[in-house]
Amino acid sequence: MREAPLDFVTSMAAYGDVTRHDADGEQVYMLNRPDLARYVLKENGSNYTKDRTPDDDMLRPLLGNGLLTSSGDEWAAQRRMCAPAFRPSEVERFDQVITDAAAGLLNRWTGCGEGQAVRVDHDLTALTLTVIVKAMLGTDIGGAGDGFGRAVDAVNRFIGHYVPGDAIDPADTAVRYAGFHQARVFLDRVTRVIIAARRTGGGGGHDLLTSMLASGHAMSDTDLRDQVLTIIMAGHETTAKSLTWTLYLLDRHPEAARAVYAEIDEVLAGRMPTAADLPRLEACRRAIQEAMRLYPPVWLISRRSVEDDVIGGYDVPAGTLVCVSPWVLHRDPRYWDEPEAYRPERFASGRAAGHLSHQYLPFGGGPRICVGQHFALVEATLVLAVILREARLELVEGFPVEPEALVTLRPRHGMMMIPRPR
Repeated sequence: MREAPLDFVTSMAAYGDVTRHDADGEQVYMLNRPDLARYVLKENGSNYTKDRTPDDDMLRPLLGNGLLTSSGDEWAAQRRMCAPAFRPSEVERFDQVITDAAAGLLNRWTGCGEGQAVRVDHDLTALTLTVIVKAMLGTDIGGAGDGFGRAVDAVNRFIGHYVPGDAIDPADTAVRYAGFHQARVFLDRVTRVIIAARRTGGGGGHDLLTSMLASGHAMSDTDLRDQVLTIIMAGHETTAKSLTWTLYLLDRHPEAARAVYAEIDEVLAGRMPTAADLPRLEACRRAIQEAMRLYPPVWLISRRSVEDDVIGGYDVPAGTLVCVSPWVLHRDPRYWDEPEAYRPERFASGRAAGHLSHQYLPFGGGPRICVGQHFALVEATLVLAVILREARLELVEGFPVEPEALVTLRPRHGMMMIPRPR
């Protein structure tokens, strides 16, 4: 599982819809069918908690008791508090923030010189971090200090290479943990200062934090800090990786790319996109959704059973770790025709309506489905339209592309591509 996690979960699924293996002295159940995923994530979701799961162990040291790590009634209250900030009407007000950031990135790429390769995955991570900080806190990375981006990088490095138990290099862990601790202190300080200033200033801003403060839910500064950092961390990394895989797949599949270019030319006619264009940017959206099928940002979802249960005819004792892998479900030939092929048309409105519940889980499922899923799709669609309006991205010849399953599914060696004028 540690050496080749994607191969492992794929090979386990070959044994059946419910499998069991031992890991670190405990039994782990894998569920490899959409209805079983729906049962754990939705129908009997109250019996399956994130408490004491690998996700919880990795994220809680930074995010505290935020929306990703809390459970039960506390989670429900947090969700109600956060949800209004992510309504479509709220999210779409940030369209210019998104397109300005994307235009800035494109200008940097094209200014590098003809034929110069760029590190697409790193640059898109910086872009999505800029966008979510601006949308969440009403400031930019410069305003929060250049250290904000560096601190987030340090956190991602530590969490992304998290390994439980003793199978790690103590010296390497000590170095990375020291960087993680410094980053956590810095992010905590900056976030608390912004929250305190917003409270004393009486609001009036047009950002997600202001919307949360105006929601009517009484929250301490610590509670707000946990939510803000949760949204920042969860709200940039997954979108960046989705865009990275989309650009890679469009380069590998020229016919799909031509459909996207044609749509952008017809809908935008040379101008910058806005939120009003989103309903017509269907090919852009489908390209992203299909990339998230083949390379789901969250490749494994884990829960722990609260009480004894039965799943698919098998006894599941209380305290058992139960996992669902979107990587497996998204590539199951029982539910996807030619599952290894990149076919954005799968997500045309008429065809997508025929998908089974919990067959497609890029944002999780059930009540805990990602609160920011609309924000992510709006951002990714607008960024893709801005970039591909003027450029196409070409993979450096011979560059190795291999998915690496850490907290998110990222390219192991990065993604080096060459921006070319269209």
